[in-house]
Amino acid sequence: MSIQTNPVPKLTLGPVLFHWPAERMQDFYARIADEAPVDIVYLGEIVCSKRAPFFDPLLPDIIERLQRGGKEVVLSSRALVMTAREARLAAQQIDGAGETGFAVEANDLGAVRQLAGQPHVIGPYVNVYNEGTLNYLVRQGAVRVCLPPELPGETVSALAAAAPVPLEVLAFGRMPLAISARCFHARAEGLHKDSCRYACGADLDGRTVHTLDGEAFLAINGTQTLSQTCLNLIGELPGLMAAGIRHFRLSPQALDMVAVGRLFRAVLDGDMPVEQAEAGLAALAGDLRFSNGFIHGREGRALLTARHGGAASQSAA
Repeated sequence: MSIQTNPVPKLTLGPVLFHWPAERMQDFYARIADEAPVDIVYLGEIVCSKRAPFFDPLLPDIIERLQRGGKEVVLSSRALVMTAREARLAAQQIDGAGETGFAVEANDLGAVRQLAGQPHVIGPYVNVYNEGTLNYLVRQGAVRVCLPPELPGETVSALAAAAPVPLEVLAFGRMPLAISARCFHARAEGLHKDSCRYACGADLDGRTVHTLDGEAFLAINGTQTLSQTCLNLIGELPGLMAAGIRHFRLSPQALDMVAVGRLFRAVLDGDMPVEQAEAGLAALAGDLRFSNGFIHGREGRALLTARHGGAASQSAA
């Protein structure tokens, strides 16, 4: 197994975080395989093990379609393993991936331990905040590390300068903030987690949570807490590339991700001005509100402007 480390910027697609219907999932990946200018696709149910029986049977056909489309496939592990059964399933996934030659993305330290000594990818759910942690993970076998989305740009640049392996950043999509043993979707419907009726399936992009004053605050996705805003770092791509970042991840949302990928690819390749790509994303976003605060050391939900030409000069929450 090998993972490409070519310095040419690569566009990656993270795993679908939401409980989409099987038909939608199949159609989504068919378009990604045939039309999206992404190099690497991460696959797997990382949020809730109860969803896996709906998605896992689709994987062989999806993988085959993606590979025919020239995509590299990486299998993503669960972000939170709580029961003995989930631990067994996680171990089986890692063993199975090794037998078939697929790379695995570790999203918790249990997976990191199981993968020690084998080439693997570190996902954004593992907190890599400093060079010491980064170097430890590389010694365990990590060949690429996707940084957590909350890191400020100065830290990203410092890690990129010190990294012995390629680094990846989340560049588009609702940001993962936390994951819990409790299912927020079930609780919101007055249900228990064990009898949740898959309430999360009603919200293709997650369910917005409002404050007591009615302000949109966060989004819930089953056991996962996400940002209410959609991260958009298309204006930061030139600066991130200059800092040494070469992998940029798009997290699937319920919009035209092929079109999103084309806009990011055009900026990465220098074929489109950032301003034009930003306008294109705004037209695609619908009700999703963009943000980029974390990369500028601000609150994550902030959107700062005039950023591709240097330091941000203005912000709006």
